[in-house]
Amino acid sequence: MGDATADRLQTVSRISTLQLTHVGRKSGKPHQVTIWFVVDGEKILLPTANIGRNWVRNVRKTPHVEMTIGPEKFSGEARFLESQPDRDQVLAKVRQKYWIATPMMAIAGLLASIGIGQVNFGAFEVTLSS
Repeated sequence: MGDATADRLQTVSRISTLQLTHVGRKSGKPHQVTIWFVVDGEKILLPTANIGRNWVRNVRKTPHVEMTIGPEKFSGEARFLESQPDRDQVLAKVRQKYWIATPMMAIAGLLASIGIGQVNFGAFEVTLSS
């Protein structure tokens, strides 16, 4: 990546959500979902509170994704972060960007710990190709 991509990422880094286009693992058709994201250098981090969601399973099977953030479009290869320390680093960055939602995340985690609801945090790191 070059300075132009880094500048484009910095320009959109404060936007709350992106449109993720991914390929259905069964249908092979494109699907879109609106999700949170974090810019980390020249990469985009895609967090989820539930790794069982369809978009997560689809991207794990077919890692090529396209993202629209405001007026900018990016594409790249997503890599699911398997290690707990990597996921913890992403979660810390998510809490920093989406600080207003931190109490909600804490309550969801507490409820999940007593068997009400589910939080199964995971994340992808997307290496951009454009």
